[in-house]
Amino acid sequence: MRWEETGSGDPLVLLHGIPTCPALWRDVAPLIEGRRVFAWEMPGYGASIDEGKARDISVAKQADYLVAWMRSQGIERAILAGHDLGGGVAQIAAVQHPGMVSGLLLTNAISYDSWPVPLVNAVAKTGSIAKHAPDGSFHQLLKMMFSKGHETDAAAKAAFDTHAPHYDRHGEAEAFVRQAQSLNVEDTKAIAGQLPTLGIPARIVWGAADEFQKIEYGERLAADLDAPLRRIEGGLHFTPEDHPQIIAEEINALIREAERVARHDV
Repeated sequence: MRWEETGSGDPLVLLHGIPTCPALWRDVAPLIEGRRVFAWEMPGYGASIDEGKARDISVAKQADYLVAWMRSQGIERAILAGHDLGGGVAQIAAVQHPGMVSGLLLTNAISYDSWPVPLVNAVAKTGSIAKHAPDGSFHQLLKMMFSKGHETDAAAKAAFDTHAPHYDRHGEAEAFVRQAQSLNVEDTKAIAGQLPTLGIPARIVWGAADEFQKIEYGERLAADLDAPLRRIEGGLHFTPEDHPQIIAEEINALIREAERVARHDV
């Protein structure tokens, strides 16, 4: 998904998580200043759910797919902004391909040993949705996730209406179980020790009341990346949907910082 064709400098690539798709960033992308903006879809998610049936869709492998996609688009370097699983993909890509990442924004992202969250982990282990949804339906499980991760009922409903149709068209519970079973905490633990060595501009934005990804992990990422942490007091998990203005402000600040670094390097 692409929003802006004008602007110089490294493009911005936005990375979503579970159970969302690139539309997670629909209210953030139009606020980005002077850069090409792409929202990349992980294979096995969103409209690409069917592409995940016969391939590895782990977070570590998604980083490989991201880099391959960037190269296919002629993107030599990019600023990455990641939420949830997308934040893990961004960290791994930055560690494994440091020359291709010029800036990093993480918001309520997986990291270290913070994931999978208990609900998703239970689905992965049992392969069952029914035990975890109030009325045994997959729709109720999604609604519960969005309700716990959004600050208002209206935002939770808008998220469900945006992201659930992809599951409806591509396997529903079976697709979600496949996603959950692909998750392996070792993917972020393996690169955690290298985060302090990245030496690139970074910013952390966190919904401080998030039950899925605790603020303590945001604080740890800020320390390891030598990055400012912007706390959203009372904020929950889906910050790009609940607080697009704040997320865009921080991305735009990161873009300006990356520009200053690039000028200094030249």
